[in-house]
Amino acid sequence: MTGLPAGSVVDLFCELAAISSPPGRERPVADAVAAYLHALGLEVAEDDTGPELGSDCGNLYCRVPASSEAGMPLVFCAHMDTVASDVPVRPLIEGGMIRNAEPGILGADNKAAVAAMLQAVRDVVRGGLPHAGIELVITTQEEVGLRGAKAFDVSQLHARHGYVFDHAGAIGGIVMRAPSQFTIYAEFTGRPAHAGIAPEQGRSAIAAAARAIAEMRLGRLDEQTTASVGVIAGGSARNVVPEHCSIEAEARSLDHEKARRTTQLMVDAIQHGASIEECGVETRIVPEYEAYRLRRSDPVVTLATRALEARGHSVELLATGGGADAHIFNARGIECANLPNGMAQIHTADEHIAVADVEEMVRVALALIDGARH
Repeated sequence: MTGLPAGSVVDLFCELAAISSPPGRERPVADAVAAYLHALGLEVAEDDTGPELGSDCGNLYCRVPASSEAGMPLVFCAHMDTVASDVPVRPLIEGGMIRNAEPGILGADNKAAVAAMLQAVRDVVRGGLPHAGIELVITTQEEVGLRGAKAFDVSQLHARHGYVFDHAGAIGGIVMRAPSQFTIYAEFTGRPAHAGIAPEQGRSAIAAAARAIAEMRLGRLDEQTTASVGVIAGGSARNVVPEHCSIEAEARSLDHEKARRTTQLMVDAIQHGASIEECGVETRIVPEYEAYRLRRSDPVVTLATRALEARGHSVELLATGGGADAHIFNARGIECANLPNGMAQIHTADEHIAVADVEEMVRVALALIDGARH
């Protein structure tokens, strides 16, 4: 990205999407975003969270000072990382849809949002549009636990209300409820032995993990709660009773207490499985984020409703089982709504987004900025 930003938002998105930026290696995208904003005459600050998070860059922050004191300043947040992929991204536009020409992710999650927010700021700055104050926060490592947002210092923000565009679905939705999530790491330790000569002398860590998993309730437990074991690894050779086995699991619920109870039941199953197989086990529980619930009367909801309806969208109030940077902002006193931006089949080789939706989210952002003045 060189010179003044002059292209369309679709061009901008495709350019960003083509830049590889898995978690921890976001530097090229950070540099491109900073260059875009600098070309608009705006200052960009990069925080010092990169080293502590193991990333090659920090979060980016940019403030556009208000043109008047009236109204409600807004912060817009998007993340610059994508899920890891071994396949390059070559954006291809066919039939009004943007996909990866290669068999891999596109990166609309979340670079379509980054592009829309940058383009909206460009339109405000270039057009001299009145506004109550705009702040951009572009985070790192969202895809591996919202790590950039967790490390970001929100005390520097002037805005107390904001938006992320980070939910797969049709434009017009407002995420009203999102879950608590706990991650569980368990390391089983058994005793090795030759599996063919003296198996009775061994204690199988894999058998202990298997017993634990078999005892857990997994999948959708009720309309609010899910549980999953997503990773299991262990053993050294087929003819050795395995001494080590590890699992990674999670529990989520729109009800924080349900998430906590489900997590404890999973830990109980882990400990019971280890006991039955006479193995040791160490567990670690990580609270990833806490459930939040917005109300129809909250300013970010009423403003989003007006903006979306003004753009001709039917508003749908949503609940989700996913995490987003909105969790962190809400937990830290910044009222934040997550808005779907049209991306679909995210994290898969079928990921795609309509050209019209990439363009429309710029208009939605501008409608939010305009509505916040009143």
